[in-house]
Amino acid sequence: MPPTTPLSKGLPSAAPTAYASAAKKAHFWNRIAHKYAADPIADIAGYETSLRRTQGLLGPTHEVLEIGCGTGTTALRLAPYAGRLLATDISANMIAIAREKLAAEPMPHLHFAVAEADAAAGAAEFGFGTAAYDAVLAFNLLHLVVDLDHALALVVQALRPGGLLISKTPCVAEMNPLITKLALPLMRAIGKAPHVLCFTAPQLQAAMARQGLAIESVEHHASKGKDIRAFIVARKPA
Repeated sequence: MPPTTPLSKGLPSAAPTAYASAAKKAHFWNRIAHKYAADPIADIAGYETSLRRTQGLLGPTHEVLEIGCGTGTTALRLAPYAGRLLATDISANMIAIAREKLAAEPMPHLHFAVAEADAAAGAAEFGFGTAAYDAVLAFNLLHLVVDLDHALALVVQALRPGGLLISKTPCVAEMNPLITKLALPLMRAIGKAPHVLCFTAPQLQAAMARQGLAIESVEHHASKGKDIRAFIVARKPA
């Protein structure tokens, strides 16, 4: 594994929160799973653009891992474009909803499993560290891990040489400072928001580069307003 570092290196350190441990993170997402599943996608046009872009990067023989898959909506849309897709999430309740969706729309090459994206526990079980995957998908996830460098190091381990990390991440540090310095800490304190890392798109790219990933594309797919969700494609060297 490449050496990991905390979120120093130019990134603001996140103060410890009630959701820093895997168990507490799982509790938060389990508690809101049904509300999350019911909430509509805010920018359908932007979402569809990201889906089309991702579909074009996948192939019929590709082994694909999605981390932080939520209730499985995106995995169900992308699975037909891959040879096999394993979609994981820390929340058992989210995965239960995803499996219900899969039961209604069976796809033998799509599987859902409970796993934490930035914890060593269970990593080997799902292919981390074995260079098993042609692509790793991380949508709306990297700002929610405890240690960005460690999570990216696990992604690099999971990828085969030449494999792709395909991600779309809210770069929270590019939001209004009142949100990051006031609203988010307040919402975390009352249990209405999870642990969140605040970084910019260049800082996220720098974290990927520290783990040896080569940035191939940085895009923004929002159809309206300012887009703080950077769609980044990065490749593990062959």
